Amino acid sequence: MTIQIIRFSNIIMAALVAGTVFGIWIGYNPNALSAATFIEQQQNVIIALNTLMPLLGLITILLTLASAFLRRKEKMAFLVLLVASAFLILSGLITKFGNQPINSIVMTWDMNSPPNNWMELRNKWWFYHEIRTLSAFIGLCLIVWTSMKRD
Repeated sequence: MTIQIIRFSNIIMAALVAGTVFGIWIGYNPNALSAATFIEQQQNVIIALNTLMPLLGLITILLTLASAFLRRKEKMAFLVLLVASAFLILSGLITKFGNQPINSIVMTWDMNSPPNNWMELRNKWWFYHEIRTLSAFIGLCLIVWTSMKRD
C-alpha cells in the first residue's frame, strides 16, 4: 500500500510541476509583449510561483527517488525512475541557476522605464524555460510510464 501511495503522489506532483511549466510555455510566451506588459506579467508570475514551484519540484524529486528505492528490485523500473529523477533535477538546476537569477533582476525593474537589455534577458529566460519544460515533461513521462508497467 505504501508503494501505491508514493507512486500515486509522485504522478500527481510531477504532473503539477510539468503542467505548470507547460502552461507557462503555452500561455505566457513573452516574445510579442511590450516591455511594460512583459515586466508586469513576469513580476506577477514570479511573486506567485517563485517559492511554490521549487518546493513542488523538490517534493517531486524526493518522491521519485523514494519510488525508485522502493522498486530497486525491479531493475528497469529502478533505472527509469533514476533517469526521471535526473531530468527533474536538471529542471530544478536550470531554474535555480538560469531562470531565478533573471527573475531577481526582473523584480527590480519599473515597467515604465525598462532597462535597455530587457529583451536580451527576456530571451535568455525564455530559452531556459523551454529547456526546463522539456526536462520536466520527460521526467513526468518516465514516471507515468514506469507506474503503468506491471510489477
